Amino acid sequence: MKVAFLDRDGVINKEVGYLHTVAEFEYTENCIIGLRALSSLGFKLIVVTNQAGIARGFYTNEEYRLLAEWITSDLKANNVELLDTFYCPHHPDGKVASLSYACSCRKPQPGMFLKARDKFGIDMSNSIVIGDKYTDILAGRAAGVGQAFLVSSGHQLPVGIQSKVPVLSNVNDVAIRLSGAA
Repeated sequence: MKVAFLDRDGVINKEVGYLHTVAEFEYTENCIIGLRALSSLGFKLIVVTNQAGIARGFYTNEEYRLLAEWITSDLKANNVELLDTFYCPHHPDGKVASLSYACSCRKPQPGMFLKARDKFGIDMSNSIVIGDKYTDILAGRAAGVGQAFLVSSGHQLPVGIQSKVPVLSNVNDVAIRLSGAA
């Protein structure tokens, strides 16, 4: 099975900073169309997302879970099926003591990708990662993901990054590129 590993904030939803409510949620441009296109290209869809806001005390695991369930349900209502969602609630500078440490799941570490691989038997070399930060790409590469793409979300990207990884406008543009239509 090949997978499109998707960061959440900045890739699926517009970046708002520590998103944790449905009221603040808004899909990125052409996201639904792009996710459908990736599925039609044979990719299963898995979200891999750092959620430092939990460790920092901005919101709880339960608030994160409720939003994640809503996103999954809303995508399904729009004919997009997520295979799974993996998240990292840790951050070394957190305020919640039990979550305040460096871990192997926080991107750029590959832990979430490896958990997904082991759970689903994913063919990593034929899978892709789509992120909006270079740490997303580093995590995917460390896990053996075959192709990587960055999308523009407003985050500052390293100078010269385009020579290392394609930078496109959104998920749909990634799907178009993969289909050979661009």
